[in-house]
Parts: sequence; structure tokens; C-alpha cells
Amino acid sequence: MKIAILPGDGIGPEIIEQAVKVLSALGEKFEMETAPVGGAGYEAHGHPLPEATLKLAQQADAILFGSVGDWKYDTLERALRPEQAILGLRKNLNLFANLRPAILYPELAGASTLKPEVVSGLDILIIRELTGDIYFGQPRGMREAPDGPFKGAREGFDTMRYAEPEIRRIAHVAFQAAQKRGKRLTSVDKANVLETFQFWKEVVTDVHKEYPEVALDHMYVDNAAMQLVRAPKKFDVIVTGNMFGDILSDAAAMLTGSIGMLPSASLDANNKGLYEPSHGSAPDIAGKGIANPLATILSAAMMLRFSLNKPEQADRVESAVKMVLAQGLRTADIHEQGCTRIGTNEMGDAVVKALA
Repeated sequence: MKIAILPGDGIGPEIIEQAVKVLSALGEKFEMETAPVGGAGYEAHGHPLPEATLKLAQQADAILFGSVGDWKYDTLERALRPEQAILGLRKNLNLFANLRPAILYPELAGASTLKPEVVSGLDILIIRELTGDIYFGQPRGMREAPDGPFKGAREGFDTMRYAEPEIRRIAHVAFQAAQKRGKRLTSVDKANVLETFQFWKEVVTDVHKEYPEVALDHMYVDNAAMQLVRAPKKFDVIVTGNMFGDILSDAAAMLTGSIGMLPSASLDANNKGLYEPSHGSAPDIAGKGIANPLATILSAAMMLRFSLNKPEQADRVESAVKMVLAQGLRTADIHEQGCTRIGTNEMGDAVVKALA
């Protein structure tokens, strides 16, 4: 099985190194090949998603991705910025379903900004549509306003759009995930304002007919954001569009104590996927050896489960992470009184040791 390793920028190489270390300790014969992406891709080949990197990702059975982005690239034209690499991979590989579990480990209840009684036992799954919506809709750009109260002024514009097949396929993923969990699904939209999401609600409701054993409810995105903070355990599985999912999944990350604990999987129709931590490249702490690699290691566990068909090995990795937390070992972002503060490499070593 071939894994494309794309470390990227900022803390990406540091955290990917730890995940590779853990994968190598499993005793499996994985073929792992590394390629530049993001700012590193631009520096090496003049483009954030070099042709050779895309080819490797297409040929691999799964992709383990670090992070992209750095302030020094902010002056580049949009097409050459590091963030275009991840958008390009999602589009070219048709990775339309993003799965982001938000689980609060008992040992980290004190690290959450919410009261323990509100978040203890949290285990929710956010499923985000990943290749449509306002991020990819056309037309988009900047122009002279053709109408409206500011006609003639400069304006920026983007287009929110969803085709019925796009909504149906992500709805099926969500209903099937709910079947395997608590049989509850919340579809998040803005149907009271946006026609795109009036349509979304209509299609999701129709797909629900195929899954009568799953309880479906609909919630406006602003209310969903409030409820995630007020009573997060009322949710089980959430399905939503690209932009709303981007925002809600980052909000859910902080319920777990740190975004450094949140893994993610982006899958195609055949469960080939790209696996990455939900956090960014954090260039301000890059090279300091203090980044939390656990989200990346847990993303590797998701890769073992969904794309490489190694559920037992995935269980081993997740159990090792739980063991390390139970030992009181913490990186800076989840450190609290009474625990032992360690760095990026030490955390990776601790997980490898726990595997044994």
C-alpha cells in the first residue's frame, strides 16, 4: 500500500514526522513517498501543487497531509498561494466528504474552555461537503458593480451553488455514518435566507426516506453555532455545506481542549482519502518543537481505518494516544497543572512507546 506524504509548510513537517514514526512502528509494509506541497511546492517548482505531487497523490492509496500556508506568501496572486494546494487536491481527487470527529478524552476535560459537565463525554462527528459551495462556485472575482446602491464602485463577488447530485451523495455519507452511531443526524443550513440551502434542505429531506431508522432534524447555522457551545452533546452527526462546515468544525475543535487534537479525513466515493489535522500551519511556532502532533497521528489512524483497511492497527494507534494522555503527558496547547509538559518529538516517541 502506497502512502503519499505531503508535509507542507510551517509545523507541517514536524507533525508529519511524528505520524510517520508511528506508522513505521506498526510492523506493516507501507511504501511511503514524500513530495513538496503548498509554499514548499512553490519554492521547489513555482506552484503550490506541482504536477509531480498531484501525480503521486493520484497514484497513492492514501495521502497524509501536514499543513500549508505562511505569511510570506500573502503577496502572491491567488492561484499561487499555498492554500490553493489543498483546494486543488480536493477538486482533482474528488474528495467530496470531509469527516471531522470531535471527541473529548476524559483526561482533557479540564483543557476545554467549557465547563466539564457541559463537554464531558463529547463524541460528535461533523460531515462537511468539500468540493462545492461558495469556495468553488463560479462566477467569482472582482469587478465594477453593475447594479445596486453602489453601482460603478469596485466590488468582490463569489457564487454559492450546489447541484442535486452533490447534496445527495454527501447526505448518503451522513445517513450511513449516523446508522453506525446513535442514529441521529442534524442537517445544518440557512434555508430561511439562502435559496441554495432551501434546496439543500429539500434534497436532504428526500434522501431521508431511504433511512427511516435515522432521526433527522434541521437547524440554521447560527443556531447550530450557539448550540455547539451551549449544549454540544445534543448532537451526534452533523452534515452541512462547505463554508458552514469549515466554521463549525473549528468551533467544535475547541470543545475538545485544543484544535491540536482534531483529526480529519477527506474521502472520495471509494474511500480513498486525504488525511490531515484540522489546524493550520502555525508559522509562528514552526521549528520550535512545541506543536501538538496528536491530531496528525489520529488522522493517520483514520487513514488506517478508512482507506487502508487496517481497523485493528487504527485501534492500536488510538489506544496508544489515550494511554499517553492517561500518563499525564501534554504538549503546550493542552498542558494543565499536574501534567508533564513535553515537545513535539517527545510526544511522538511516547505514542510509539505506548504502541508496544
